[in-house]
Amino acid sequence: MILEFIIAFIIAYLIGAIPFAIIIGKTFYGIDVRKHGSGNAGATNTIRVLGLNAGLPVLILDALKGFLAVKIAYIFYLRGILTGESYINLEIILGFAAIIGHVLPIYIGFKGGKGISTLLGIGLTIFTFPALIGLGIFMVIFILTRYVSLGSIITAISFPAISIFLFNMGYPSQVIFSVSVAILVPITHTKNIIRLFKGEESKIDIFAKKKIPIDKR
Repeated sequence: MILEFIIAFIIAYLIGAIPFAIIIGKTFYGIDVRKHGSGNAGATNTIRVLGLNAGLPVLILDALKGFLAVKIAYIFYLRGILTGESYINLEIILGFAAIIGHVLPIYIGFKGGKGISTLLGIGLTIFTFPALIGLGIFMVIFILTRYVSLGSIITAISFPAISIFLFNMGYPSQVIFSVSVAILVPITHTKNIIRLFKGEESKIDIFAKKKIPIDKR
């Protein structure tokens, strides 16, 4: 049984590690997004470099990675091996595996994105209503400021309060996951926070016609 859990974790990691930003950028545009913009292999940088037509599919596919990784746990549920809290625990563990895969993808030298889109897919699967509220918070902040990073950070920090106190999600694994999101997302956005304080963070106009930038901050 332990071997099956390990295999499930590895599969979730490998799903999370699929670099859709690189695949779409190179296949349809002949561009490696890691060489432009922020250098991250994620949806935000894809939008920054190639525009919404490229970035939106990346966002959806990266979110789908989180969904599929979490749903591996359903195999154990159907077999009657896990139910209730133990089932949720495995979902969260597999979600973490997908995020690790996205941030440290084995396919492209362990340099990926920041995992926000994949985290969204995980959140919508396990924490559906808190994640929807968080998405609303993100959209409001993004519309007002045009800063994806600021929206991501504030949403992450507010996530534990929304999931634990507003929706009473109190299983230990749910609490740990929620708090981890609030801690890890700001950490992965340290450079963005510094640029925000300096007034140097790039804003994103999702409807602007994109040209490949020479800036590689």
